[in-house]
Amino acid sequence: MHSPGHRFQAQDRFADGAQYIAGRLVKGTSGRTHAVVDPATGDEVYTYELAGTADVDAAVAAARAAFPGWAGATPGERSDALHRFAAVLADRAEEFARAESLQCGKPLKLTREFDVPGTIDNTAFFAGAARHLQGQSAGEYSGDHTSYVRREPIGVVGSIAPWNYPLQMAAWKILPAVAAGNTIVLKPAELTPLTSLLFAEAATVAGIPDGVINIVTGAGRDAGEHLVGHPDVAMTSFTGSTAVGRRVAEIATATVKRLHLELGGKAPFVIFDDADLEAAVHGAVAGSLINTGQDCTAATRAYVQRPLYEEFVRRTADLMAGVRLGDPFEPGTDLGPLISYAQRDRVAGFVDRARGYARVVTGGEIPQELKAGAYYRPTLVADAPQDSEIVQAEIFGPVLVVLPFDGDDEGIRLANDTPYGLAASAWTRDVYRAGRATREIKAGCVWVNDHIPIISEMPHGGYKASGFGKDMSAYSFEEYTQIKHVMFDNTAVARKDWHRTIFGDR
Repeated sequence: MHSPGHRFQAQDRFADGAQYIAGRLVKGTSGRTHAVVDPATGDEVYTYELAGTADVDAAVAAARAAFPGWAGATPGERSDALHRFAAVLADRAEEFARAESLQCGKPLKLTREFDVPGTIDNTAFFAGAARHLQGQSAGEYSGDHTSYVRREPIGVVGSIAPWNYPLQMAAWKILPAVAAGNTIVLKPAELTPLTSLLFAEAATVAGIPDGVINIVTGAGRDAGEHLVGHPDVAMTSFTGSTAVGRRVAEIATATVKRLHLELGGKAPFVIFDDADLEAAVHGAVAGSLINTGQDCTAATRAYVQRPLYEEFVRRTADLMAGVRLGDPFEPGTDLGPLISYAQRDRVAGFVDRARGYARVVTGGEIPQELKAGAYYRPTLVADAPQDSEIVQAEIFGPVLVVLPFDGDDEGIRLANDTPYGLAASAWTRDVYRAGRATREIKAGCVWVNDHIPIISEMPHGGYKASGFGKDMSAYSFEEYTQIKHVMFDNTAVARKDWHRTIFGDR
């Protein structure tokens, strides 16, 4: 496995603590410690003091104190700060890539070519978007008044991010919030705090004022719930499982907060009988294995029209079997470990239970040569019933389930037959089939002849149990701004005609 010289030295880098409050690193005050574990080796790489409720209170107070100044900055000033932020991130790209690979087990080629560049691009996008917080054009809609719409920041945002894409999720939470003039307290997953801390530090280096971006690293049941329920937090944004999202919603609605939820997914991958089979096979393997399958938009259910079904199963299994597992820091590695041994065992449990009712075509095992880490072989499961656990439940691992369908109606019906609706893809050469699929599949994103690509300019968010609200794009400002209607009387008449409906006569 990778030598210490190749690793991000977290214990040294964050010796002052894993809380970033008012522009500096401090230690948590919960009285409990937590270890960040390299999932490729099982080694503890950073041990820190968890945040307690007092740390959340301090972070919220710092964000509240910073809010008037940041909200009062001009759009151009916020834009300039975010442009500087993007430049700092670009200068530190390799440090971010190594830290993300270390804490997550992601292959370095993925963090260098996907996680980090995507975050830099997202920062640059919001630097520009900060100047375009537009409302409806002014107009005399009543005839006697001029109306216009203002967008105003909400206040202090309390956000909770997951462990699967710690850097990108930190960016998706922080950037639209601060571009719109809010301040923020982010709680990253305690498993993966390193790049969130680096992100906040880089913001300070870029000149973003102290207290605008704060990080508290603590457990969900104390730090997380305290943040969501805090009376000085005006909005909560959460990305994670649907089950935890329900709990977040329960706490947030008790204090009447703005709420944004990006929850689980079970993305269908629908292959019609006129599809380019080679493209579909390659897309299915890449789309199901990205981030070791720990992606809520990953391809998880491949529905293949019957004429292509057996060949798709065979070719996909062959391609999966050639995927190279190994040290995330080695250039030849395609797939890293899962985030933890517990997650690996959870994934293995789904596959083992499926052996009783489906066919495991390839994979389905822990590689013995890598058993020190949380590795699991890429797995293809065929012939499972539509109502089975492995088809309906979110696995969050390198597992693709393949089922056949006959007519187009059946394919679209099966694609929609889960509680989730985050992402989907349709594979066909027929523009009318593609158009129908994009209209009728209930998901926040539907790709045609591809699966996974995201861009800063386009929104990300789900339907149904996958949550509501959008990350990225200018649409995200709908989450992070208050809409205010301003109305001016144009008549200078003291006694308005409508007053007679309350008192007096015409």
